[in-house]
Amino acid sequence: MGRAFEFRKGRKMKRWSAMAKAFTRIGKDIVMAVKEGGPNPEANSRLRAVIQNSKAVNMPKENVERAIKKATDKDTANYKEQLFEGYAPHGIAILIETATDNNNRTVANIRSYFNKCNGTLGTQGSVEFMFDHTCNFRIPNNNQDVEELELEFIDFGAEEIFADEDGILIYAPFGSFGTIQKELESRGIEILSSGFERIPQITKKLTEAEMADVEKLIEKIEEDDDVMNVYHTMEEA
Repeated sequence: MGRAFEFRKGRKMKRWSAMAKAFTRIGKDIVMAVKEGGPNPEANSRLRAVIQNSKAVNMPKENVERAIKKATDKDTANYKEQLFEGYAPHGIAILIETATDNNNRTVANIRSYFNKCNGTLGTQGSVEFMFDHTCNFRIPNNNQDVEELELEFIDFGAEEIFADEDGILIYAPFGSFGTIQKELESRGIEILSSGFERIPQITKKLTEAEMADVEKLIEKIEEDDDVMNVYHTMEEA
């Protein structure tokens, strides 16, 4: 298996395990999708993807409809996606994806977490190059031949396809999202969920005590409502 498989195995979708946090994230994704492409899912591929993800975390349909309606209100603030980069203790690179309606608040909060946990908030581009920006799709496993599927989707940008207990995962570079989404839909293949991740090119092994130092910072960052995802170069236990 490749790096995407090992990355997925290590993370185990930790941030999606908290249902309330997942709903908050979906709500922000809906607002950004509607502001960008309108409230009609058929004409807005990004919104279609978010609605699929809402089903994957069992978000009630009425919650989704309410979020779409709210997003069409001109008074509803839009969220700006902002990337933060820095170092945790012991030389571990940290990459943070946020969606905020108040950038000053988010910057101040993220800086305070690094300061309190002996980390260093970096400048733009300081660690982003250490991660591959990827997209992924989860589809049902109906006993397809995974190797054959991989050969078919290489032409559309897929780099790694593998099965797990929840279906089949397709990984590709960030820029291939629209092409693969369109091909899956044209083939009538159900998309259970989709998204983007940043996979570290190299990871660093730490002692248990060192891991605890890094995890303290990660936990503080992840508790922030503006934070969508946190990626790092620490080797998962």
